[in-house]
Amino acid sequence: MSFETTGLSKNLLKTIREIGYVFPTSIQQEAIPEILQGRDLLACAQTGTGKTASFALPIVDILQNTRKRNRLPRAIIMAPTRELAAQVEENIIQYAGGTGLSTVLLVGGEIVTSQERKLKKGVDIIIATPGRLIDMFERGRMVLIDIKIVVIDEADRMLDMGFMPDVDRILAMLPKLRQTLLFSATIAKEIQQISSQYQLNPKQITITRQAKTADTIDQHVIHVDTINKRKVMRKILSEHPSNEPTIVFCNRKRDVDIVMRSLVRHGYAAQAFHGDMSQHARNDALDSFKRGESRILVTSDVAARGIDVSGVTLVINFDMPVNNEDYVHRIGRTGRAGNTGKAITFVTKSEKAKLSRLEHLIKKTISPLMVEIAEEEKAPVVVKERSQRPERAERSSRIRTSNNRILKEEEFPSNSGPIIGFGDFIPAFMLIDPYSKMNATTA
Repeated sequence: MSFETTGLSKNLLKTIREIGYVFPTSIQQEAIPEILQGRDLLACAQTGTGKTASFALPIVDILQNTRKRNRLPRAIIMAPTRELAAQVEENIIQYAGGTGLSTVLLVGGEIVTSQERKLKKGVDIIIATPGRLIDMFERGRMVLIDIKIVVIDEADRMLDMGFMPDVDRILAMLPKLRQTLLFSATIAKEIQQISSQYQLNPKQITITRQAKTADTIDQHVIHVDTINKRKVMRKILSEHPSNEPTIVFCNRKRDVDIVMRSLVRHGYAAQAFHGDMSQHARNDALDSFKRGESRILVTSDVAARGIDVSGVTLVINFDMPVNNEDYVHRIGRTGRAGNTGKAITFVTKSEKAKLSRLEHLIKKTISPLMVEIAEEEKAPVVVKERSQRPERAERSSRIRTSNNRILKEEEFPSNSGPIIGFGDFIPAFMLIDPYSKMNATTA
């Protein structure tokens, strides 16, 4: 099947050929004709199946052939992260070249006034994260009465990140007569509720993409103790060409910073990239990596959504992904466009069962890789023993009398029994001088 059979206009088909698209993916084959007919759509499709083009291409086609009213926006696309929203805008700008359609990117971390100026000038398509979209609406900076199409992209991620109440609120304030397109990798109960409430007889499409990794990626696992991960990583990087970009994935944002700082201390040009950074800092880090100024980008899964950097030859999974499905997404950052790449995953003793489940998912056995580090570089395993400090043991044999004199151990009366106090010091008012007691008895 070719793009000519999807129903797209001739000028858009010409743009597609110039971009280099040859055949539509499964989601594009099924979704584009339905969207062009004006139907609501509930599509279950994973990242990497070509779903951005499946809704962006028909939206561009529809809007270029309909009349704009009073410079009001006619389409809204919501994405869960700033990076994914920016990637969607880049694609739409590419598809809409020569059509005169304009876009605005509304995401947090950017200067509000520049976004407001674009809205005031007039745009056709709004690409936004839910929070900033609500913020702009409450500021009175946009009018949404002419919205014809709304897209909810990565709805499952929206749910995971707690954005679904915002999405519900946005849909409620849009015109009821519109086309609603909902894309998600999984269809949870909350997503079904959104669909039943805001979609009218939607066409349901399910694209079951096998978790298949590209043949151009050379995959390996390294069995390593957690404490030696950074040393092994530096050994790998020292053997990898220094001019080739590398992406390192960590599960937690705080680990992203720790790994990045460790690499910088050892002389590597590395940048951190995660959701707790300001948008300006994230843009700088990504631009530096794209320009080749930083060889290594250390990132988390959520922040990495939408990253598309050409030329990455090595991906290191410093941590095994929490969800095995994310493994395919991670290593897919390399081995792109027919180029070869390498993916290395660190596996600890406690993660061997998880590795087996991952191999079952991708239907492939990942070959182990041996990396030797010098014996003196290995971090020693420290076993902490509970022992009494010498000075504490010495102090425990001391007793203070009521006249503040310290008794020696040989001076303790044999029939006095145990003496109880608070820690190493017994307050004077609670202790009877044993000498006084003995003298009184003798007398």
